[in-house]
Amino acid sequence: MNVRSVADLGPDERTALFDRDAGVESVRGDVRDIVDRVAEEGDVALREFASEFDDVEVGNIDVTDEAERAAAEVDDDVYGAIQTAADNIREFHERQVPDDWRDDFDGRELGRRYRPIESVGVYAPGGTAAYPSSALMGVIPAKVAGVEHVAVATPPADEINPVTLAAIHVAGADRVYQMGGAQAIGALAYGTETVDAVDKVVGPGNRWVTAAKAEVRGQVEIDFLAGPSEVLVVADETANPAFVAADMVAQAEHDPNASVVTVTDEDEVAEAVAEEIDAQASGREREDVIREALGNDASGVFTARSMSEAVLFAEEYAAEHLSIQAADADGILDRIPSAGSAFLGSYSPVAAGDYAAGPNHVLPTGGEARVFGGLSVDTFLRSTTVQRLDEGALDDLHDTVTTLAEAEGLEAHAESVRKRFE
Repeated sequence: MNVRSVADLGPDERTALFDRDAGVESVRGDVRDIVDRVAEEGDVALREFASEFDDVEVGNIDVTDEAERAAAEVDDDVYGAIQTAADNIREFHERQVPDDWRDDFDGRELGRRYRPIESVGVYAPGGTAAYPSSALMGVIPAKVAGVEHVAVATPPADEINPVTLAAIHVAGADRVYQMGGAQAIGALAYGTETVDAVDKVVGPGNRWVTAAKAEVRGQVEIDFLAGPSEVLVVADETANPAFVAADMVAQAEHDPNASVVTVTDEDEVAEAVAEEIDAQASGREREDVIREALGNDASGVFTARSMSEAVLFAEEYAAEHLSIQAADADGILDRIPSAGSAFLGSYSPVAAGDYAAGPNHVLPTGGEARVFGGLSVDTFLRSTTVQRLDEGALDDLHDTVTTLAEAEGLEAHAESVRKRFE
């Protein structure tokens, strides 16, 4: 892998790095047709698309019973790992549950209450790899929030990955459907004879899934539009190049379009990381995927003239996963407000967060960390503000409200206050 200088990046190179495109627009037209067919034809369309896209003849779309059986049949060590991860994820998200509150503000009793969304659909990807971890990350915070009905969609197969099914069951999903891609998002949004429509759809997926989420937004709420996975490592002279490279190769393993980047203020570290990446990528089961991701325009190893320049690069990048392998990791993090999830120190690999540390791995990509956080309990809650004013409190606000209402030309608003004092 070649090493480049941040200072020497040209306009096209900067665009590739900082305006990362999930490829959603290129498939929007096809996705619209798929979603429309699901809305009109229901289960028939789901089965036809399963045959066309997944080469699977689907019988039962609802495979909730299969998930329960899988949980009882997977190897004990696999089940134990699922359970440990689920416990850690649940414990972390339980800390996020907000309390209702009411306080007195000089006769104004004001407060806020939180209630869960009633139904949610979680997408758990399949395709070239199975993602039981995504089922845990989507279902558990929804259940912690109190969502009554949580459905999971995962792509169909002649034999759905039993570990994915077991994870879905352990997480506490109420329904499991074998359906994938844009058609799964359409079914969750509009409902079919088998699939109940939900209020919100969450979870990661490929560009077809992401485009479908964009298409149905309005019919159903979504979390955010997420693209291919990405990691940015900020390293100083104390970083272990082998550890940095390991995180880069691990992230590249996800997808040929994954973005994997290291920026460092040390030339020797950069060269060592690049050498380690090439060595560690060799012989992997998914080496072809890894090499393609490492070679795309949004990936690379970069040198900065100072740590300040590296920090500015990282803030502009706004990574999904931000790894800081440096002596002053906390100080550097304080200077980078935009990141989906931050991993501090040499022994905090992104993979730990992907599976079992506890925080959610469903995170904003493509720079969206500038305005979004990752999936959380908040994703599944709605809030209501509460107000009760006594007569004295309203009297105190009388002139303020009537003056502002009349300034806006809303005379009836002002009168609704005056009427109470006639």
